[in-house]
Order: sequence, then C-alpha cells, then structure tokens
Amino acid sequence: MRQNPSPVALAGPADIPSLDRVLGAAPMQALLDAYGRTQVVAGLRDHLAALRADALAGRLVSGRVETGAIVHELAAALKKATEPRLRVVYNLTGTVLHTNLGRALLPDEAVASVVRALTAPANLEFDLDSGGRGDRDDLIEDLLCELTGAEAATVVNNNAAAVLLMLNALADRREVVVSRGELVEIGGAFRIPDIMKRAGAKLVEVGTTNRTHARDYEEAIGPRTAMLMKVHCSNYAITGFTKSVDVAEVARIAHARGVPMTVDLGSGTLLDLTQWGLPREDTVRDTVQAGADLVTFSGDKLLGGPQAGLLVGRADLIRKIKKNPLKRALRVSKLTLAALEPVLALYRTPEFLPERLTTLRLLTRPQRLIQAAADRLRDTVQHAVGAGYAVQAAPVFSQIGSGALPADHLPSHALAIRHAGSGRPGRHLARLETLLRGLPRPVIGRLADDALWLDLRCLEERDEPGFIAQLAQPLA
Repeated sequence: MRQNPSPVALAGPADIPSLDRVLGAAPMQALLDAYGRTQVVAGLRDHLAALRADALAGRLVSGRVETGAIVHELAAALKKATEPRLRVVYNLTGTVLHTNLGRALLPDEAVASVVRALTAPANLEFDLDSGGRGDRDDLIEDLLCELTGAEAATVVNNNAAAVLLMLNALADRREVVVSRGELVEIGGAFRIPDIMKRAGAKLVEVGTTNRTHARDYEEAIGPRTAMLMKVHCSNYAITGFTKSVDVAEVARIAHARGVPMTVDLGSGTLLDLTQWGLPREDTVRDTVQAGADLVTFSGDKLLGGPQAGLLVGRADLIRKIKKNPLKRALRVSKLTLAALEPVLALYRTPEFLPERLTTLRLLTRPQRLIQAAADRLRDTVQHAVGAGYAVQAAPVFSQIGSGALPADHLPSHALAIRHAGSGRPGRHLARLETLLRGLPRPVIGRLADDALWLDLRCLEERDEPGFIAQLAQPLA
C-alpha cells in the first residue's frame, strides 16, 4: 500500500537566528575575508529578511534556518552579486564583428599598450620635446596621414560621433546634399537624417532610392549648400535597376562649385582586402585620392582596433572641426589612443597582418582548420548536451558583421545541435541555448532552421582547452 510522504518541517520567525549570531559563527569568517564586513552584513541582513518573509508566508523549510545553510545561501548570493557584469564569452554566432559582443578583438600589441597606459602616467597631452602642453591627436595623426594619404586627422569616440561633429562644424544651419539611396539606418535605430537634424544641418535628398545621377547633385547645389556627402551603404545592398555616382564624380561636381565633398565610409579599411581573398572594399586612401575632402570611418570594424571615429582629410577642415566645442565632448580617453596607435602601426607591415591583426586572422581563417576543430569538438559537445540532442559537424557561412560587406559570406564550419526527440524542437533548443549562456564563460550560438548552430570560426585552437573544460560535465 502506498504511504503518504512525511510532511515537511517548517520554521517560524522565532526560529531564525539573529544577525550577530550568524556573523559570529566560524564558517562566516571565510566570507568576511573574501567580501569584507560591509558587503557581508548587508547581504546577510537582506537574506534574513527574506527568510522572515518566507516564514510569515508559511513556506520556510526548517533546514534553511540552520547556520550552515544560511552561510551557504549567503555565499552563493554574494558570489552572484559581485560577479562582473561585463564578461568574456565564446562568440560562436558566425558573425566575426558582432556589435553586441564587442566587435573587433584587439591584437596583443594593443592589449599590452592599454595595460601600460592603465598602470603608469603617460604623455597624453604633454609634448616631450618642448615640455609644454600637447594635443592628444598628435599621438596618432602622423600614422593616420601616412596610411591614408590625408593632410590631417582627428579622432572621436565612434563613427556616428565623427559624422555628427563634421556636420555641426561645417554645416550648422546650412544644407547637406545626400542621395536618397544612401540615407542609411545603423544599429540601434540611428539614422543619417536624425544625425543631420541633431547636428543642425538641413538634409537635401537627391535622386531616388535606387537611382541617383550626377545631374541630381548639380541641380541641388545652391547658396546655402555646405557640402555634398556620400554615405557608404555598409549594412545593406540595393541590386537590380540601380545607378549611383562615384566619389570622384561627386567630388568634381562639388569642387567646381566651391563646396567640400565628404564621405561617411562606415567600416573603413586601410588596405585592399582582396589580397587575402576577401571581398573588395574601397579603402580610405582610395577615397581620399578620389577627391574626398573629409572621410569618416570606424576604428573597431574592418580596421580591427578599438571603438573610435576617425576623421581624415584637408588640414583646414580638420582645424575647423577641432575648434568645435563638441570635439571636447566627444574626445577619446588615453585607453582608446593607447589601443589605436599600435593597431595602426601594424599596417606599416601589411605582410604580417594576417597573423598579428586579430580581426583579419579570424576573417581569413581557412575552412579546413575550422572543419578540423568541428571534428575534434563534436564528441565533447555531444557528451555535454546528452542523448536528447544530436550533434553534427556541418558546413555553414560566417559573416563579417557590423554593417561590413553585408552581401558577402565566408565559408565556415559549425556544430549543428538538433533535438533528437519528437515534437516541436523550439522549446528544447531554447532551453539548451539558455544552459550554454549560463556556463562560467557563456557560449553564444544562433538558432536557425530548427537547430542551434555553434559556428567555430572565432574559436581558435588556443581557446579550445577552456571550452572543453567547462563542458566536461553534462549540462543537465
């Protein structure tokens, strides 16, 4: 005959020990040593209050009021509360420059430079030759001019800031002519028309969504025109019956009428990527040589450096931009400059870039090496996810990401995890995705086509031991 289970013993408010009693218990010393008295007392007070609330609600199990249990629960709460919010993850999404995961990974030279800048005084705005005050742009201006062919350069905290500053400095209460086909929206719903408005410039749209001609620019120029501007459509592509006007032609039209021509190049690159088997992308030097008076581009996309917005071009225009009050509001810290300078310096020896520049190394990683990694790791992942799922190595396409070359994909290899049972797999895959995100170093994949895909392009061989170690035990 089946017997009813024994009732669970419950505790009341009077059974909860006092704060001082728990603090004086021997097991608490380890927590006091690790977290300090202030955090431990605050955490313990909150925990005891929660126990009282449970007791008054009639759901406090008696075992939870024992000192050992309280210390154990408090230790877990303190550990969770003090964990860094910014955590390293494994990017197995297949997007190399993933905006939500921090975009470009810095090379070793940049990391070492940032550490030095963090731990010692540096000549951020101090001229070592004269002994007087310096300009922080001097740390990178010569390098940028050397690599781009521009007369002058400056840097702010991202490319949207660079565009905003350029427009406000040169086109406040004046008109800026842009093709309708280039009125892009970038991540987070930031749109070129909105940036124009905030900068105080009046947008003049020319052409149509799919076709813009030289005469459209010519007819739009008037006495209030501050510049002609081209915007690189880095996060989408229009195909079919299309027409656009290249930089050289727009520059010719602008210069004939005495107005500057500017280019928002977005994820600008400094070298021709085709030499490494990647798709063609106009370089900053190409754009300057084509006649652009100013070019803005990102430091943390194809360039492979820290988040920054770079402006290069005519010296007189850069001087005017640097006098704008927004320049100080948007300036970068010593950490950005410490990371940016060594990244730019790597471009002086392009033959070493595929090994030394992390972004380029990941973008050019051979598919055969990624496939070999998938073969090595398949059994580890299968063991971790259990018999309820089937893990297979499969060819996929990675993408560059962050609006760079949106129509181009990179052959890669992934571990495809599918639910092995019957019924709809979505709930099971979502649960597995949550478990992977809950690991000490979260694993971030992507859900598509009834599978959880772990693209291994960004998991280099040196990262595999740590990846394997945290999958040694089954996830559930």
